[in-house]
Amino acid sequence: MTGVRPAPADGAGGTGDGAGSGAAEGTAPSGRGGAATVRGGWFGFAGSAVNALFGFALVAVVTRGLGAHGAGAVFAGVAAFTIVSNACKLGADTALVRFVSRDLELTGGAGVPALLRTAVPPALAASAAATAAVLLAPGWAAWLLPGLPDGQAALVLRLFAVFLPVTTVSLVLLGATRGYGSVVPFVGVEQIGRPVLRVAIALPVALLAPGVVALSAAWLAPALPAAAVAWLALRRARAAHPGTPRTPPVTPGEFWSFAGPRALSSVFDIAAVWIGVVLLSALGTSAEAGVYTAIGRLVTAGTLLQLAVRLAVAAQLSRLLAGGRRPEAERLHQLSTRWIVLFSWPLFVYLAAFPRTVLSLFGEGFDEGAAGLVVLAAACAVNVGVGNAQTVILMAGRSVWNLAVAGAGFAVQLGLGIWLVPRYGVAGAAVAWGLAIVVDNVASALLVRHRLGFRTVDRGYLCAAAVAFAAVAPAVLGVRLAGGDTVPAASLGMALTVCAFTVTVWRYRVPLGTGEFFRALRKGGKGNSR
Repeated sequence: MTGVRPAPADGAGGTGDGAGSGAAEGTAPSGRGGAATVRGGWFGFAGSAVNALFGFALVAVVTRGLGAHGAGAVFAGVAAFTIVSNACKLGADTALVRFVSRDLELTGGAGVPALLRTAVPPALAASAAATAAVLLAPGWAAWLLPGLPDGQAALVLRLFAVFLPVTTVSLVLLGATRGYGSVVPFVGVEQIGRPVLRVAIALPVALLAPGVVALSAAWLAPALPAAAVAWLALRRARAAHPGTPRTPPVTPGEFWSFAGPRALSSVFDIAAVWIGVVLLSALGTSAEAGVYTAIGRLVTAGTLLQLAVRLAVAAQLSRLLAGGRRPEAERLHQLSTRWIVLFSWPLFVYLAAFPRTVLSLFGEGFDEGAAGLVVLAAACAVNVGVGNAQTVILMAGRSVWNLAVAGAGFAVQLGLGIWLVPRYGVAGAAVAWGLAIVVDNVASALLVRHRLGFRTVDRGYLCAAAVAFAAVAPAVLGVRLAGGDTVPAASLGMALTVCAFTVTVWRYRVPLGTGEFFRALRKGGKGNSR
């Protein structure tokens, strides 16, 4: 998401000519695909929750150990590393999700070794070149980390550079495991393993020997075990699906014609999440960068279910499209979007009502980002409101469309950020990101509806939107007006929100399709698969 994908929307592309066909209102994805999506969604949601929880914990550890200024320096390095490592993937991870899942549909997995030979070496070469560029040109450090002494800044940047190749390759390998239809390796490594290890390493470092270099090393340390687990998971998946060649393998040209545009759009995606930190560090202060990082963590929490569903549906939808089952793919998109809206919008309403109280959890001075949090909460409501529209575009094989949309959103964010950040600091960075979110997601939704023919809004969606807002907004806003943005009012508002939301969802469980959702969950692996 160039607009906001607090986590990049690396769905998979599928086959198809772009002409969608409508699905009957009452039909659901049949067989194993729907059940697997639900199971994968729940596991992905649990992993996203762990990721968010330990992400909050890491931010708290770093900010309390170093203060806003030192934390801003660490997260500026993290921002640069994340942008570059995602760029060096060259779009190969998303291409592997698409083409591995197609290969399973057509040959049972026989073409996967050739796909890996096409995907991994260029990504490794790109990351190695980036590492060499940083090691041989340390002048970048003074620009990116102006608040640190030159020697310390160069050391931090070199430390991040050394870990680029192993991180890049592990992300590409995890893309291949997702193509096999399982989110377990990706979630286990990226959303559970890394975050937990980072906190486990950073906590004693912050208590015993806090420092920018030491805490940067703590953030990077889990890269090696993560790469080992990714390789082992892929090896196991390949052994379980040897396949039988029946169709010509995907050529390198076909692979990179999809991956090339996706490589650029993925840079826009991840840069959108971190460019505000970089601009605030370079044009503002490290303290503002630290506050903005905390805001980013909060809005990411509101997109947990969206990310979980994205992980679960990518390979499933790619296989549905490859098998010519477009109505089932459309219905899967509708059902998943309905539940994303239902469970995500209430959190954004709550964040917009009590921004100062929530931000005060990070420490003194962070409540100055309240206005920025309100802006991003509103923008993220638009983001989750269109579901995984960007992923649908990629699943249809339209990586060029995704590039155009992502590029437009990032251009808006960067242009406004350069203008607004020096004048308004954190609030200016938030406005730039928020407008980019709206541009990206509205454009993607229009393409999905009018060019691919996928309907997102149905009666179930409208019911979910009404429940998500009406069950929460009156209670939260009433408490906010009566008690202000204070800890007691925020606590009461949370309690009322949970109660009102639970009761309302139960009351309207039939139009929301609750039974359909949980029937798929209970069926587990039953049904036929292709």
